[in-house]
Amino acid sequence: MVLADSATVETAVMAAFPGVQRRQLRSTGRNLLVAFLGDVLAVTIAITTVVLFMAADLMGGAFVAPGEGVPPAYSVTGFALFWLALLASCRMYDRWFLENRTGMIYRTLRAAVVAVAVVAPVCVLFDMLYLLKPLIVAVPVATVLTIAGRYATVAMLSTLQREYVRQRTLLVGGADSVVGLLTALRRDRSYGLRVAGACITDLDDARKITAHSIPVYGDLKDVAGTALGAGCTAVLVALPLELDPYAMRRLAWELSDNEIELLVAPALPEVAPERVAVLPSGGGPLLHVRAPILTGPQRAIKNALDRLMATLLLILAGPFMLVMAIMIRTTTPGPALFRQTRVGTRGKEFTCYKFRTMVKDADKKRDEIEHLNQHGADGVLFKMKRDPRVTKVGAILRRTSLDELPQLLNVINGTMSMVGPRPPLPREVAGYDDDVRRRLLVKPGMTGLWQVSGRSELSWQESVRLDLNYVDNWSPLLDLRILARTATAVIRGTGAY
Repeated sequence: MVLADSATVETAVMAAFPGVQRRQLRSTGRNLLVAFLGDVLAVTIAITTVVLFMAADLMGGAFVAPGEGVPPAYSVTGFALFWLALLASCRMYDRWFLENRTGMIYRTLRAAVVAVAVVAPVCVLFDMLYLLKPLIVAVPVATVLTIAGRYATVAMLSTLQREYVRQRTLLVGGADSVVGLLTALRRDRSYGLRVAGACITDLDDARKITAHSIPVYGDLKDVAGTALGAGCTAVLVALPLELDPYAMRRLAWELSDNEIELLVAPALPEVAPERVAVLPSGGGPLLHVRAPILTGPQRAIKNALDRLMATLLLILAGPFMLVMAIMIRTTTPGPALFRQTRVGTRGKEFTCYKFRTMVKDADKKRDEIEHLNQHGADGVLFKMKRDPRVTKVGAILRRTSLDELPQLLNVINGTMSMVGPRPPLPREVAGYDDDVRRRLLVKPGMTGLWQVSGRSELSWQESVRLDLNYVDNWSPLLDLRILARTATAVIRGTGAY
């Protein structure tokens, strides 16, 4: 559906989506009410936990000695109201914000920090030190339960009313920019946005968007009217955009008057929110994008923790690894360990260890099945399901990822990390261009975004995108998230073959 006449856009869209906006707003209001009630339940459980701790004398007795200080009922009610007010001040009840899970975690943690930063000094100044112990318990419990409750709320709402959980969004920009943004939104649902249509600057290229089953409603002459007619609660502008700053400001006013959120996607892709800060200036806000962390104290700490974790895991897994080695040696001829040259930090080659999962001399037989490569048309990787060279024991080890346990030795000797890009082969690196070579700026990892996102089922381009995303946006929190998701990926066995 392409509408070239922008004067009739609003009428046409209204006819195409009768009652959508009213249903969208009612549904959003109900969703936010459910989220609020979930937060009330979370803070209630947190307070109950504190009361039980006090009653069990695990925190030094009651809230306060009889006849002294603030009555417990006031303290409990005050904390509950204070916590809900903090969540509201952190924009946890914005109508478009409900399914943005990453932002939700960040804002809840910020509310927890503010709670401690405000209440603790007040307790000291007004001689209410007896409230500090309850605060130490209540804030972490309320934080964890609030985050868990929000996840449960989104899961429940997604099941009950899939169409209106995410916010209907109108994309605005050039056709190529809109297509790129559409791909990113479909790949990552954490934004909490559902694309309803697009307005583009170059209507001649509308087919690039309609090919993705997204209607194009017209050009940029009546974006606010189009968004209103389609029942959208958000407009997402894809930069760069051929629109002068004053026209952009007028668009923001029009959207605000119709209670529609304005979102702007920067032209720099794959940037984690943690790397972006808004700097105030006289001419308007500036976005500061922090450079990737490739060296320094944080990297040194990561390397030390990697080796400590690998050592502990090797000690724990040692007996099981011995059993696996015996199974490999007794079922097929050849060594238990498979040694292969891989490329590590800044192009330095190293020997990577794995349990042997293929028949002896499997590399020499690759030419016979090269034509069956699933990635032969789009990259330099060789992957195929039901590889005839894989042994019966090897198939089990690959499905469970146990064949990679010997790489703990690589982590201990410093050639690999627990989390990082996939370790490439020298022949793969020989085909890298300058952009892809950025994968070599950090140590390869036993696990990474590539593993928790599909492994062998990923295309070459998608594997590269994930690895570059990790290099540019690395943080300790990102490593923790990947390690947490690795357990689920291993259990499911997705892409492991």
